[in-house]
Amino acid sequence: MKVQVISLLFILSLTHSFAQKNSEMITPENANKLFKEFIGKEKFIKEGSYPGISDEKLKPILTEKINSVAKDFQKVSQSKKPKKENYLNVIKSGLAKFPEIELGYDSEDRERICSYFEELMDIVNLESSNGLLNKFYYGFNPNN
Repeated sequence: MKVQVISLLFILSLTHSFAQKNSEMITPENANKLFKEFIGKEKFIKEGSYPGISDEKLKPILTEKINSVAKDFQKVSQSKKPKKENYLNVIKSGLAKFPEIELGYDSEDRERICSYFEELMDIVNLESSNGLLNKFYYGFNPNN
C-alpha cells in the first residue's frame, strides 16, 4: 500500500511537471517589434469585409482597450517564463474590458475585437484561446 501511494505521488508529480513544461512558451525574437507595430496601427477602420467602427465615438475607447490588452500580452511575453495560462488570463481579463451593452458596439465590431485578439495570439504563437473568444463572440463556447 505504501509503495502504491508513493508510486502514485511520483506519477502525479511527473504529470504535473510535464503539464507545466508543456504550458511554457518561447517568445519569438521579433515579438516586441510586432507588439509596437500592433499598438501603433490605426484600428477599427474599414478593412476587407469589416465596414469600420459602427459608432466613431467608440473608436478611441475600443482602441485604447485593445492596446491595453496588447501591452498586457507584451508584459507576459517579456516575463522570464511566459506560460500559456498567463496569456489565457490576459485574454479573459482583456475580453472583460469590452462590455457590449455598456459600450453599444455591434456584432461586426465584436468580430473585429476577436480578430485583434487573434493577431496578438499570433505574435506569441498561442494557438488557442481555449474557447474564450468563442464565448465572447457567441455568448457560449460552441465547442462544448
